[in-house]
Amino acid sequence: MDVERESPDGCQNNFNSEENNESDFDYGPSKLGTKEFWEASYKKELETFKDIGDVGEIWFGEESMKRVLRWMDEAKIPENAAILDIGTGNGAFLLEMAKHGYRNLTGVDYSASSVELAKNVLQAEDLTDVTVKEMDFLNCDGKLKGFDVCIDKGTFDAIILNPDNFNDGKKLYIQSLKEALKCDGFFAITSCNWTREQLLDRFSEGFEFVQELPTPRFQFGGKTGNAVTALIFKRVH
Repeated sequence: MDVERESPDGCQNNFNSEENNESDFDYGPSKLGTKEFWEASYKKELETFKDIGDVGEIWFGEESMKRVLRWMDEAKIPENAAILDIGTGNGAFLLEMAKHGYRNLTGVDYSASSVELAKNVLQAEDLTDVTVKEMDFLNCDGKLKGFDVCIDKGTFDAIILNPDNFNDGKKLYIQSLKEALKCDGFFAITSCNWTREQLLDRFSEGFEFVQELPTPRFQFGGKTGNAVTALIFKRVH
């Protein structure tokens, strides 16, 4: 049985208040930002998948995938569009996009166990034409280019938890994203650690804000906010 979470354990800022407009938070380091943590996690999920066919946790839950797919339908993203899933994890979103009809899909993750798991999940559904690569998005050396759409569900969140490259990681991420996306290509990001205002600030250079996707809203302590933020950007000159 898949685990659905709108606000996963990797979130350090689980309540994105409308009043919380600071550019950055002082999150501090966490094991959730390390490659070792994710390698161990996906190794365990790989063993579970081989034993009982459970793909593991759906990061941000199934609704987060449906939310982006609805936008892709509304934006009329063609089925042959080149789509990159950044930090693909168990490949669940690649699987959903393939079932939705998209045919030119690539997923990357720096965890070898993640890549093996994703390939196993896709092969179990006879989806052998989906590309999954072991690659660190922050250090891809220009090997990822020409994508019409790039999608991130939680990878940018994890970067800020890395104890070694908080500032460098954010810069490298944006540089790699600019290289990967075609001009006028779209970037869809789902985050629980960054508010709308923070993401708008972070991706203000080289990207144009397109729209915010609706996510559940609630009130707590007299404040209104979202546990998750989902934004769409367009790559500009």
